[in-house]
Amino acid sequence: MAISYMTEDGYRKLLEEVGYLETVKRPEISRQIAEARDKGDLSENAEYDAAKEAQGILESKIAQLKGLIANARLINESQISTDIVQILNKVKIRNLNNNQQMEYTLVAENEANLKEGKIAVNTPIGKGLLGKKVGDNVAITVPSGVISFEILEISI
Repeated sequence: MAISYMTEDGYRKLLEEVGYLETVKRPEISRQIAEARDKGDLSENAEYDAAKEAQGILESKIAQLKGLIANARLINESQISTDIVQILNKVKIRNLNNNQQMEYTLVAENEANLKEGKIAVNTPIGKGLLGKKVGDNVAITVPSGVISFEILEISI
């Protein structure tokens, strides 16, 4: 599994989610399996099959999150600069095709949320902006083609 860079807040949220899944969801599913088992013949018990499947999905999710946590590298937010675009920077860009301005904060993949203007550094736009400076024009290949952007501002 690859190294995953994240903020302290993002790391804390992952830990909370794992704790919730292990202490609340796991016992719930175990109860469901026990109740279904008490109903008799397991070969024709749809409730039992569904509960076992839910258990498998839950355990897979827990393992995935624990993998992210194990490979997490926390970003020291005090060392973020605005000389070039890097993770945790807020970047104001202008689409040179339609003159529309947008502002995004570059974050780790697990913290991305487009509604909040947070895009992952591993997206095409995130990758295209990393390392660039104010005033740079960047042509970024996205699924719909190539879009050219001008970097207007970099902030924290």
